[in-house]
Amino acid sequence: MKARDSERNHRTMEAEPKPLEEPKHETKKLKNLSDYAQTLQLGWNGLLVLKNSCFPTSMHILEGDQGVISSLLKDHASGSKLTQLKIAQRLRLDQPKLDEVTRRIKQGSPNGYAVLLATQATPSGLGTEGMPTVEPGLQRRLLRNLVSYLKQKQAAGVISLPVGGSKGRDGTGMLYAFPPCEFSQQYLQSALRTLGKLEEEHMVIVIVRDTV
Repeated sequence: MKARDSERNHRTMEAEPKPLEEPKHETKKLKNLSDYAQTLQLGWNGLLVLKNSCFPTSMHILEGDQGVISSLLKDHASGSKLTQLKIAQRLRLDQPKLDEVTRRIKQGSPNGYAVLLATQATPSGLGTEGMPTVEPGLQRRLLRNLVSYLKQKQAAGVISLPVGGSKGRDGTGMLYAFPPCEFSQQYLQSALRTLGKLEEEHMVIVIVRDTV
């Protein structure tokens, strides 16, 4: 009888660690999009610039090719990663314009495009390593102010890449920064399923390489 008891105890001890390990995943519940973004690969972090304002931003990859990001988001003069991106144009969120972006994404598949989730870069912690210093004359503001501006204008921000022009034919492309809209939400279905709702201000960034 004793032998059976000790055998049972031994089995119980062996089985014990499992229940302790499993709840860990449940307690680490993702509360918002910033939490969700941390589960994705970091694609770029730096400053988005519009007029006299700059917005510390972290971009995490939703789909597409990391190579597009590293080749287009770099300073061709120095070869180093760009630390700021200046929005110089706007694209109205009209269906024909959105269809054109979709066409370019399809044309660029599988390795000529990338879609990223842009969220506010936190003042401390993840996503701020190498956050550039703000140039004189630029005011640091929260990303939500840029999102509100684009929503109000019913437009996406547009940046021609690479910044400062390219040296080779294959090194050009476009970056589109979409505020929350029907078009951008199609790339956030997984986040929506995970979180239930997308309350935090965010943008969806589409980078497409020009096809020759």
